[in-house]
Amino acid sequence: MATVKFKGGDIKTNGNFPKTGEKAPDFSLVGSDLSTINLSTLKGKKVVLNIFPSIDTDVCANQLRTFTKKLSDREDIALVFASMDLPFAFNRFCAAENISNAITASDFREQSLAENYGVKMIEGPVAGLYARAVLVLDENHNISHAELVNEVTEEPDYDAAIAAL
Repeated sequence: MATVKFKGGDIKTNGNFPKTGEKAPDFSLVGSDLSTINLSTLKGKKVVLNIFPSIDTDVCANQLRTFTKKLSDREDIALVFASMDLPFAFNRFCAAENISNAITASDFREQSLAENYGVKMIEGPVAGLYARAVLVLDENHNISHAELVNEVTEEPDYDAAIAAL
């Protein structure tokens, strides 16, 4: 189990977060068009996997905006943003923000990120949602950067993630 903080208070997650140097565990997410997204769908691309509590919070929304802006010119990268939010919430947000270079994905159906990445917060006021995390995967889906953000209400280290690409 990992421990993160939510507004300063300790929150346990349901498992262990993957580490740099490991092979990324697979996942099964629901895309904005209700298709299935997993690692084989992203074969041959570098992946920036953003996991967060909800697109309807300022920090999560800013995380999506920041990565899509900073990496807008990189066609070799799949920018994946995942939470328990329904695909419809992601569609609404991306349409309102005019964001087209993000792959938004919901884990409402299988909770595979909870199972394989250990990011589900299991206690506290946001129990059931995912902690904030960023993983950078190379073309073979080996993890070159892994950050489970210590304080869920804070943004990740964008520069470290981008440097890992």
